[in-house]
Amino acid sequence: MDVLAVALLGLFTAGWSVLSGADLGVGMLLPHLGRDDDERRLVLRTVLPYFFADEVWLVAAAGVFIGCFPDLEGALFQGQFAVLLGLLAGWVVRDAGLWWRGCGTSRAWRRFADGLVVAGSWAVALSWGRLLAGLLQGDPTRPAGGSFAVGMALTTAVLFAAHGLAYAGRRLTGPPLARVRALTGRTAPAYALTAVAAAALPLLGGVRLPLRESAADGPVLGLLVPALLAALPLLLGAQVWLRWALRGRVHTAAPAPAAGLPAAGAPPAERGGPP
Repeated sequence: MDVLAVALLGLFTAGWSVLSGADLGVGMLLPHLGRDDDERRLVLRTVLPYFFADEVWLVAAAGVFIGCFPDLEGALFQGQFAVLLGLLAGWVVRDAGLWWRGCGTSRAWRRFADGLVVAGSWAVALSWGRLLAGLLQGDPTRPAGGSFAVGMALTTAVLFAAHGLAYAGRRLTGPPLARVRALTGRTAPAYALTAVAAAALPLLGGVRLPLRESAADGPVLGLLVPALLAALPLLLGAQVWLRWALRGRVHTAAPAPAAGLPAAGAPPAERGGPP
């Protein structure tokens, strides 16, 4: 059971890194890809309404970690508290920007919301990289420091930006797509390659952790692991269906809402959500 628990933790963490890494990369590059309000709404529509579904993987990973590895979870959360706080703050700020963008009609308000998206996306990417630096150093009880931590944070941010570019190149049209190609040239980063790299980073960090040695007792794993395995096909099926149902390129931006109300005729998944 401990091996299955480790495998589930790796799957959920790598899945979040791949799926949300693309969303974050698009958010990090939003000012460059979208030069006016219509273009920015077009760019943001490439990650909507995926971002909630993608974040489920991080919630699932946290649940597996807390439930199946309670001793290690306590040590890591206490030792990496400042790093995790930065990651959580960035997550909240990014999501707030996505939601609040449709709550105002003024240009200043939308620029403010866009700034939250950009700042929050960078904060999550950099914090994730610093957390991985601590894991790769084999000491989860304190944040990583020095040049290695800085280099790892920047490497992760660059990887997420490249992953977002590869994803945006598959979804965008018009001038934003031209800007993606201006950055990447004729040899645009392949989404599969950046996805593999994004998945590999947390897996390499996890190898350095004493996961099997710190796993919960047999009865606890015997209850949690089968429940997680039973829910896994539903999560995978929902993710595949969502990607298939909303496949293809985005040709038009979502209609701008009036007075903060959902746009008339917007798809159900977008009503009440970010524009």
